[in-house]
Amino acid sequence: MAQQTYFEDVAVGQQLPTIKITPDKQQLVKFAAGSGDFNPLHFDEKFPMLKAMGLTENIVHGRFKYAQVGRAVFALAGYKGRVKRFGVSYRGMDLLNKEITVAGVVTAKREEDGEHLVDLDVWTEDAEGKKTTPGTAVVALPSRG
Repeated sequence: MAQQTYFEDVAVGQQLPTIKITPDKQQLVKFAAGSGDFNPLHFDEKFPMLKAMGLTENIVHGRFKYAQVGRAVFALAGYKGRVKRFGVSYRGMDLLNKEITVAGVVTAKREEDGEHLVDLDVWTEDAEGKKTTPGTAVVALPSRG
């Protein structure tokens, strides 16, 4: 079981542990089946629109990237914490077989209505380091006190 993070353990400016993933075709086909998003852009390398868009590889589902960012947020919350708010924007395409990095940083800490809250900026980066799925989250963490 992962170690629980407590409010007192977190500092503004602290980086979340990064997650690196290189989605392959099998992952995207499984994600299509689970999500119901069977757009051929995600798994058919011969789909004519790919070439028309100037792409050499299929694009990763936006919701797949959302789920990966969610992994980082939920890892911080742990089993005693709670994700109060979480959202992302889709600002760029990530490609099949190209590494995606999930990262984040603590932007604020506060106590509000008896809860110990941590604000986060979270995102994915493509293989060139461009943020493609920026977002924010608020996590309520348990306190040692």
